[in-house]
Amino acid sequence: MLYTNICKHCHKEFRSKIRTYCCKNCREQDEEQLDDIVEYLRLYPNSNALQISEELGIHPYEVLKFVEEGWLTHSRGTFSKLPD
Repeated sequence: MLYTNICKHCHKEFRSKIRTYCCKNCREQDEEQLDDIVEYLRLYPNSNALQISEELGIHPYEVLKFVEEGWLTHSRGTFSKLPD
């Protein structure tokens, strides 16, 4: 069975054996972004999508898309004001 998918980057239709969010041509872009995000989160583990976006130049919706796709997880942390 082949699935018909739409690439989230180039919006081209492609067929594959599994359901996936990006075509083979755009997969490298996805992997680079994910590697950058994971490295950033190792350094700053309590960062949110906006902080990641501002630091790495990746649109916040792309960061949230990785969460929706299951590549990243989120946690319920608390924020506190740093002392002046």
